[in-house]
Amino acid sequence: MPKDAASSLPSPRTLPELIARRASERPAGVVYSFLPDGEGEAQPLTWSALDRRARAVAAGLAESGAAAERVLLLYPPGLDYVVGFLGCLYAGATAVPVYPPRPNRPMPRLLAIRDSARARFALAPAALRPRLTGPLGPGVEVADLEELAAAGSEAWRDPGIGAETLAFLQYTSGSTAEPKGVMLDHGNLLANLELIRDGFALTPEDRAVFWLPPYHDMGLIGGLLEPLLTGYPVTLMAPVAFLQKPLRWLQAISDTRATVSGGPNFAYELCVSQIPEEQRKALDLSSWQVAFNGAEPVRRATLDRFAEAFGPCGFRRSAFVPCYGLAEATLLVAAGGEKTSDGSDRSDRSVRSS
Repeated sequence: MPKDAASSLPSPRTLPELIARRASERPAGVVYSFLPDGEGEAQPLTWSALDRRARAVAAGLAESGAAAERVLLLYPPGLDYVVGFLGCLYAGATAVPVYPPRPNRPMPRLLAIRDSARARFALAPAALRPRLTGPLGPGVEVADLEELAAAGSEAWRDPGIGAETLAFLQYTSGSTAEPKGVMLDHGNLLANLELIRDGFALTPEDRAVFWLPPYHDMGLIGGLLEPLLTGYPVTLMAPVAFLQKPLRWLQAISDTRATVSGGPNFAYELCVSQIPEEQRKALDLSSWQVAFNGAEPVRRATLDRFAEAFGPCGFRRSAFVPCYGLAEATLLVAAGGEKTSDGSDRSDRSVRSS
């Protein structure tokens, strides 16, 4: 689509509208790349393949009677998780992201969320189904993406959703009480995605790396959905890949020349304590322009230690962007870079608060 024609179109009201437009503009462009083990060869997903796969899953959900229903999403981090989540939205269903249950462990959180959401459907890998059907009970139908997508994308019918259609339920941690679901519609999501884009001065020329869990706001909205709005590619890895070997995170930034990445304060501490100087020598972090730090208290001592340890790798302290958000506000509430003595931003970008 010519650039001037694209700019004259009305703003998308929903995420499926947004993805369909991106797919028509640059069908062969890669939007997601997943590193299965946090390193090695990435699995790519283009805009056209994302749109096609999401439509196929949505068609299967509609055929199963799940349109406008709450659907538990129990896939591990990866491309299937992304397709499953967006397939729910394409069907007009409400996605309910939940951590997949661990082997031979009780499922109190999952069952509490099932009851709270009044979910009657669940998406899960075929291998996980035998462990779910009993605990979830006969009132929850469990399906996997492959069987749902069997009819193909051509079977999809537009459910007629809009900005006020509920997109997903974002459950709080439930660490001190029963988990509570925050209702987010498409309008909420697009508004906060625009806030993130404008606040961090993001552009389609950016490149991101994310390892954060896609079951919470920062990993899901900031990691998986922001690239859809702004139009930049993102390289993904599972949280466990980073936790087992923090070097994988910074190596992915170095290898892909990523400009945007980040995590909670502890992630930066792990890199300082677990990546020895010898391994740091192979890293080039000079492309990193937005190093956000949020989801827990941001400690200046951590910023100091990280900047000192990885400054020789090209990391600039001015890239740090401390930020604050909460699920009840969709994600981002405020963010800002450090200031110089005269009060101006030290970052190359203008980072604004909301």
